[in-house]
Amino acid sequence: MSPAAAEPLTPERILETTEEVLRRYGPAKATVVDVARALGVSHGSVYRHFPSKAALREAVTERWLGKTVGRLEEIASDGAGSAPSKLEAWLEALFDAKRHKAGDDPELFATYTVLLAENSGVVEAHLAELVEQLGRIIAEGVEAGSLDVADVPAAARAVFDATGRFHDPQYAAEWTSPTIGREFEAVTSLVIRGLRA
Repeated sequence: MSPAAAEPLTPERILETTEEVLRRYGPAKATVVDVARALGVSHGSVYRHFPSKAALREAVTERWLGKTVGRLEEIASDGAGSAPSKLEAWLEALFDAKRHKAGDDPELFATYTVLLAENSGVVEAHLAELVEQLGRIIAEGVEAGSLDVADVPAAARAVFDATGRFHDPQYAAEWTSPTIGREFEAVTSLVIRGLRA
């Protein structure tokens, strides 16, 4: 028995290993058998936790997207600070998270871009969660009188769409531009100014 097989087989361990396998082989070639081999178990053991290759890939995608949501939720739920400053911090944290994912591990980021296209339900739920967080920040600002918005859900969606260049993976190639920081600040400043009371 390999040392890897001696550890208990948990969904989290399978997902971590799947990420490594995807990085090594890419989404087109990575298989459940590759994941099982890397874990030192049979592919049937992996299927006991994830009933299909699609379910495994969906779970990996959801886990990857979820890593961004936690930090953003902290900002959205923070009781301190004004809504405009929280909105700015939230947008900056989202952009930083996306830039790091793309820059720190470009192979895995490219793999996830493929997986995102396969898992539209997971992506839609993720985007809805992000827009909901924005909505809470904006609603807080409306209640405090620092933001003037008639339709909070529509405003949250508009803010998300208006800043898409700084979080949508299709723009990842632009995120290394030497002027991207100034461009981000200009757009977010304009968006926040447009929401102020």
